[in-house]
Amino acid sequence: QVQLVESGGGLVQAGGSLRLSCVASGRTASTYIMGWFRQAPGKEREFVTTISRGGGSTYYADSVKGRFTISADGAKNTVYLQMNSLKPEDTAVYYCAARMGGTYYSGLAYAFWGQGTQVTVSS
Repeated sequence: QVQLVESGGGLVQAGGSLRLSCVASGRTASTYIMGWFRQAPGKEREFVTTISRGGGSTYYADSVKGRFTISADGAKNTVYLQMNSLKPEDTAVYYCAARMGGTYYSGLAYAFWGQGTQVTVSS
């Protein structure tokens, strides 16, 4: 299996930026496709973004397109989520997740999840 550890969450004012990190470890860590999801209070978990194994393709939820950027450092087995122009509605627990395939925007496709990191955006 793969173990995922997120970091980088915190409190930021609207318009500010944060960078989240997710370190993957384990014998097969390099074989997984990584993505980010978030869950806001009282809402369902939603897809945020994902990146292809080689880093050549990315997909974003419409709500974050143009503001968030996913990237990966294969040598460090780390995936990042750069969040700019943050809005109060971005407030949520952010989770990194790993899948072998399947539908990229479906949480059901992701077999492994990190513990989550809280992002709070104040107005």
